[in-house]
Amino acid sequence: MKVTKTEEEWKKQLTPEEFYVCRQHGTEAPFSGKYNDNKAQGVYKCKCCNAPLFDSSTKFNSGTGWPSYFEPYSPDAIKEVKDSAHGMIRIEVRCNNCDAHLGHVFPDGPEPTGLRYCINSVCLNFEEEKEG
Repeated sequence: MKVTKTEEEWKKQLTPEEFYVCRQHGTEAPFSGKYNDNKAQGVYKCKCCNAPLFDSSTKFNSGTGWPSYFEPYSPDAIKEVKDSAHGMIRIEVRCNNCDAHLGHVFPDGPEPTGLRYCINSVCLNFEEEKEG
C-alpha cells in the first residue's frame, strides 16, 4: 500500500537532514553517510516507509562517497524520474512506495547490470541479516 503523508507529518517523523534529502530532493555530503563503508549482510530499507530497496549482495564500492548498488531489491522497489535540476539531465531514484528521494542512477556500474544506483545513506535504514 502506498504511503502518503503531509509535509508536516514527514517533518515530525524525520530529522531535518532526513527531511531535506528524502522529501526535498537534497543530497548528503560525500563520504559522510553511515552506510558508505558498511560491509554487513542484510537489506537496505527506506527511511520513510521501511520498504526494502537494496540487498547488500548488490552493494559495491564506487569510490564516489555514497553507497552504490547495481540493482534494486525488486523491480518495483524504486521508480526512476527524469531530473533536469542543476543544469544536468540525470535519472532520479525514488522509493516506489512513498516517493522519497533516494539518489540517482548512472550507467557506469559493474556487471551484470552496468548500473550504479548512487544512494544517500540518510534515506536508508539497514536491517542486518540474522545468523542461523
